Amino acid sequence: MKTKNNNTKTLDQFKDKHYGKIGTAKRDELESGYENFKIGAMIYNARIQKGLTQEELAKKAGTTKSYISKIENNIKEARFSTLQKIVELGLDGHLELSIKL
Repeated sequence: MKTKNNNTKTLDQFKDKHYGKIGTAKRDELESGYENFKIGAMIYNARIQKGLTQEELAKKAGTTKSYISKIENNIKEARFSTLQKIVELGLDGHLELSIKL
């Protein structure tokens, strides 16, 4: 019976190896990109849950369908003020912000 070689790594170990430790430029760029991706995914999921099209959400939030699409597809970063309008006016939700040190 063969024993299995366990080369499994955690996500943080993978990122450390391929993108450097936290605080390095390459790692910071990766983490920043991931945060923007998460925002787009959260808007997409909330929009679908509310049963809205991109056009309907854009109209309620006072922006364009193209802008909503670009945020959802991680092509464009959302300005905080616009993100707040999308969440509060467009999705009838509440945007929470936190700072972690």
